[in-house]
Amino acid sequence: MKRSTRGILITAVACVSMGLAWGASAQTLSYADAVTKLASDCGTDIQKLCKGLNLGSGRIADCLQQNAAKVSPSCKASLGTVFQSITTREQAQTAYERVCQRDMSKSCNGIKGDGFVLACLIKKQPRVSDECNQTITNAGWR
Repeated sequence: MKRSTRGILITAVACVSMGLAWGASAQTLSYADAVTKLASDCGTDIQKLCKGLNLGSGRIADCLQQNAAKVSPSCKASLGTVFQSITTREQAQTAYERVCQRDMSKSCNGIKGDGFVLACLIKKQPRVSDECNQTITNAGWR
């Protein structure tokens, strides 16, 4: 991987971590897809507006925020989409046990181990509540 591409990917992860939201979609993306999307849609803006900045300590994220008026619409949209997606994914992963507790007891009683219980719920998808199924999907486990 070229050094500039690697830098863009690292910056993209930093932007996600900083929570730069400018409008959002409710889809969930994997972390790898999120980084790829940001590198693709924001790479030119980063090179143009933040050239010469060292990575780390949120410098690139701060630069994009300070230059928000100059950041391209596609980069702004991607930042918002990616931030919302990662937030939705993290919330679903946190809520999974609470949301799916009844389904775990009803459909997967006696199964031990988090991974085995999750596999059971996925296998028994038609009998699992819509809310639990959606949480599993939003968490990125399906």
